Amino acid sequence: MTSEQRRIQPRKQPRQIRAELTRQRILTAAAHIFAEYGYAAGTTNRIAERARVSIGSLYQYYPNKDAILAELLTRHLDGDRATETLRAHKDRPDPLEDIIRVFVHTVIENHLDDPALLRIMLEQAPRSSELIERITQQEWEMIGDLRELLDRHPEARVNDKDTAARLVAYTVELTVHSLVAAPNSIDVTRLENELVAMITSYLRTER
Repeated sequence: MTSEQRRIQPRKQPRQIRAELTRQRILTAAAHIFAEYGYAAGTTNRIAERARVSIGSLYQYYPNKDAILAELLTRHLDGDRATETLRAHKDRPDPLEDIIRVFVHTVIENHLDDPALLRIMLEQAPRSSELIERITQQEWEMIGDLRELLDRHPEARVNDKDTAARLVAYTVELTVHSLVAAPNSIDVTRLENELVAMITSYLRTER
């Protein structure tokens, strides 16, 4: 493990229910503090006060606020159901637009809990090599499932399916990341409809 990885690793893995509840309180408090004050002003003292634990107790679990933010990002990735949903629908005999809609809707749902916190995680969360590898693996799994969908679905007429699968994956993920996490709110229903229309039209066109 590198020094960078050690810097953002949790110090203590709870083995008892009480310890796990304490860690959950710290993470919940941190999510609120980062969203309310921003990352720079979201100090460990503020997090400990919001979590109603001593600063010493907080440091038993996390060495610094970078480690807390990295843990929040990891949990965000754990809760991402986009690839799982796509895998469950890609072999169904549904219209292409319906499958793309389920996929886009799931990606949007994954990012609605706290847009302010999401923006901080995207822009400021420290990324260890392990975390980068995890993100890359999830991206390639999504691309692989999209590629299989395009191979088998009769409505998918785009010729270069490898490139198309990558374009769809990154277009949906990056667009949703950027717009849902933006300071100005966006109508998520309109966002979903426009993304589905754009992607479905592209995939149905032979080129």
